[in-house]
Amino acid sequence: MSRRRLPPFPALLAIGLVIALLAWLLLGDIQGFRDAPPQARPAAEPDAPRVEVEIRAAEPHAPTLVLQGQLEAYRELELRARQSGRVAALPLAAGSRVEAGELLLALAQEELPARLAQAEDDLALARAELAGAESLLSRKLISRPDYLRLQAQASRAAAELATLQRQLDDTRLAAPFPGTLDRLEVETGDLVQVGESWGRLVDDSRLTAVAWAPQRDALVLGEGLPAELRLLDGSRLSGEVSLVARQAEEATRSFRVEVNADNPEGRRLAGASATLIITLPERRVQRLSPALLALDPDGELVVKHLDAADRVVQTPVTLVDADLETARVTGLPDPVRLITLGAGMVAVGERVTPVVADGSAPTVPDADAGSR
Repeated sequence: MSRRRLPPFPALLAIGLVIALLAWLLLGDIQGFRDAPPQARPAAEPDAPRVEVEIRAAEPHAPTLVLQGQLEAYRELELRARQSGRVAALPLAAGSRVEAGELLLALAQEELPARLAQAEDDLALARAELAGAESLLSRKLISRPDYLRLQAQASRAAAELATLQRQLDDTRLAAPFPGTLDRLEVETGDLVQVGESWGRLVDDSRLTAVAWAPQRDALVLGEGLPAELRLLDGSRLSGEVSLVARQAEEATRSFRVEVNADNPEGRRLAGASATLIITLPERRVQRLSPALLALDPDGELVVKHLDAADRVVQTPVTLVDADLETARVTGLPDPVRLITLGAGMVAVGERVTPVVADGSAPTVPDADAGSR
């Protein structure tokens, strides 16, 4: 009788492993079955972006307004003849310094003195006749119209005398204020007519600088503000604002500004150019780099900073003045945690991690401390 041969051992081992694997898979699938899906694991919160900040407190600052203008003499008068006549005398030469009341030009008086004497006599006669008529009128020996005619005659004589006296006075033209006889256009013997210009008197002991301020700058200007005039040679004169026009020029929409300044050395400056540096009223400002200024969609200047909860805030500011390195603005909280690096990488309302330049965490500023 033949004996049955068993499968070799490796084959038996393989069959056993397959049966064990199928059983494990079957049991594992049953144990892993759930009525509800497993809860998702919460995603890790990303770290808040880091920005560099600096605490800035407001400080007093007196801004300046710089305007380009022109110097004028404090007083200037075009000398014109008030009486026709021949030039009899010119006591002073062009360029002479004169005092108020000093004679500048004399016209020939011709027959004026004689006519003046006759007018005085006519007035004396008219007044005498009027006095006699008053006595007659009180006794009703003269009519009222006759008396009024004598009264009108006396008035005409007085007016004639006054006219001749003024004409005589106008033959001697004196300086109305001290200054320099800047121009003289007649010679002795010349004939001048009424209204004809014969010279110019200039008082440049003080100077008036005239400039035009834009609408925005004119709002903060006022009489009495200190000013400095910078001349082309680098020298300077001190003065103050004497006039700010109440109405802008229609063509330029700018306001006329005048600054008066002494000219103690009597330098020839009238008509020259000058730079007006006007010191405006003091304001509290915060200094920052011009690179930190940005424009919002409405075209307003804004600055990004942090609130007490480390969230980004964007606040409109007013630019007071600026140079290449520093801008001075108003409108920010005092003090303020200013974002000095990374402002362009964060959005308004976003929470950030603030650090200062040395890497330490800045403390939240005390708003009350900034006001003390």
